[in-house]
Amino acid sequence: MKKILTHISSVVLLGQLIIAQTTPTQLEITLKHNDQREQQTEQQLRRILSAYDTSNWIFTRKIIIDSGFNVIPHSHPVLTLSTRHLKDDELLLSTFVHEQLHWYLGEKPKETEEAYKELRSVFPKAPVGFPEGGNDEESTYKHILVCYLEYQAIKGLLGELKAKQVINFWATDHYTWIYKTVLEQEREIGSLMRKHKLAPVRRV
Repeated sequence: MKKILTHISSVVLLGQLIIAQTTPTQLEITLKHNDQREQQTEQQLRRILSAYDTSNWIFTRKIIIDSGFNVIPHSHPVLTLSTRHLKDDELLLSTFVHEQLHWYLGEKPKETEEAYKELRSVFPKAPVGFPEGGNDEESTYKHILVCYLEYQAIKGLLGELKAKQVINFWATDHYTWIYKTVLEQEREIGSLMRKHKLAPVRRV
């Protein structure tokens, strides 16, 4: 009888663990226009958060979804997602994590600044401007940090094969030099990130 009760308790605890992992993180989602595409993207995002445990990668809970023409996802002042990836869960998940990681680095300004300065010497003359780099030199180098962490997060969430497919797609879409560099120099960038205590990601 004791063995049966122990087994039942284990099953209950396991069930609680699964529920804890799959319950969508409580986000404050605002729909900019409240149109169909924004509503569908909100449903998609909440479904994704039910399927994957993203708790380690969430640093802001306020989200805006904007279906406006040529909306570019961004992290600040409020994390904003477009409706571009309605047909691709993996790309929406990657975008969501990417923008969250900007908030993570914002919580570690000293470490981020030191890593940024070192990256400038490791990768001199990094490209600036679309599609290869960021809006300016600082944006390019700091996006190396974000995109490296994004790749590590997506590997943990989707597995290495799908993560590489996602990053290879981004490497043909935007920040193309940055994503290619992350793929080609992953070990070197990872060593730098660990040196400056930016990886693995730990909640502050």
